[in-house]
Amino acid sequence: MKTKKLLKRNEFYVAVTIFLLSLVIQLRSGQFFTANNFVDLARAMIIPGMLTMGVMMEIISGGIDVSFPAISMLSMYATLELLLKTEYDGPVALAFAVATMIGLCLGLINGALICWLKLPAFIITLGTSSIYLGFMQAVLKSHTSSLLPGPVSRMVKSFLLTVTNQELGISSSLPSVFVFLIIIVAFTAFLLKYTMLGRGIYALGGDPVAAERAGFHVNGIRLFVYGFMGALAGFVGITRTILVGSCQPNSLIGYEMTCIAAVVLGGTRISGGHGTVTGSLLGALLLTMVSNSLILMGIPTYWSKFVTGILIILGTGVSAYQALKRQKQLAANVLED
Repeated sequence: MKTKKLLKRNEFYVAVTIFLLSLVIQLRSGQFFTANNFVDLARAMIIPGMLTMGVMMEIISGGIDVSFPAISMLSMYATLELLLKTEYDGPVALAFAVATMIGLCLGLINGALICWLKLPAFIITLGTSSIYLGFMQAVLKSHTSSLLPGPVSRMVKSFLLTVTNQELGISSSLPSVFVFLIIIVAFTAFLLKYTMLGRGIYALGGDPVAAERAGFHVNGIRLFVYGFMGALAGFVGITRTILVGSCQPNSLIGYEMTCIAAVVLGGTRISGGHGTVTGSLLGALLLTMVSNSLILMGIPTYWSKFVTGILIILGTGVSAYQALKRQKQLAANVLED
C-alpha cells in the first residue's frame, strides 16, 4: 500500500530523476560527487530555494505571482540606495528589515488588488510587475554598482565553510546566508502543516466557497499569502546582493519561471489545494542541477532554458493527468453510490 502511494507522488519521480541525472553527470565529468560541487549546488540553491517557498504557498492557495522578482529588485535597490545616502554603518539586520518591509508593502498591494478587483492573480501581478520595474528604472534611475553599504559589504565575506578540490586546485565557499534558506524552509513547513492558517491556505486553493463556509477568512488568507511573498522577496533581494557581491538591479529577471517550474515539478497542483515543501525543494534542486551542471558535462549553458521548458511541460502534464484521473475516480464513486 505504501509503495502504491509512493509511486503516485511527484516527489518520488523527481527524486529518481535527480539521482539518475547525478549519475550521468558523474560519468561524463567525474566531478559531481565531490565536496566542491556539493557546496556549489548548496550555494546555487539559496535564492531559488527561498523564493520557491513563497511561490508554492501562492499556488497552493489557488493563485500565481509573476511580480516577486520585480518586488525583490525594487526593495533591494531602494534599501541599498537609502543606506548609502545615509552612510549607515550599523548592524546588517537593518538592511534586511528595511527591504523586507518594502517587499511586504508591495506584496500587500498585490493581495489587496486581487481581493478588491476579483481578477486572476496572474493578471494583477503581471501589471504590478511592470509598475514596480518601471518605478525602479524611471524614478530611482537604477544601475549596476559594486559600491555597497559597509554592513552588507562585510557580510559578503562571511562563510560557513570552504572546501578545496585538490585535483582541480579550486576552492568553493558556502556563504553564511545559507542559514536563511534552512530557517525559511522550516518556517514554511511548520506553517503549512501545523497551523490553522496553513489549513486555510490549502482549503482556499481547493475551493474558495467551501473554505469561506468552513469559517476561513478568505481575503485575509490571500493578503497574508501575497504579503508573505512580498516580504520574502524583499529579504531575498538583499541576500542576492550578498551572494553576488554587488548591486545588480536586473539580476532576478526570469526567476518567476524557474520557481513556478520547480513548484509544479514538485507536485503542487497548478489549480491549487495541494503541494508539499519537500516536492518544491526537490523541483528547485533538479532545475539548479540542470543549470549548474551543464558546464561539467561540456554542454553550453543556454541549453538550460530549453531543458527547463521541457521540464515545465512534463511537470504540468503529469500534474494535470493526475488531477483528471482523480476526477474520474470521484465521478465513478458517485455513480456507484
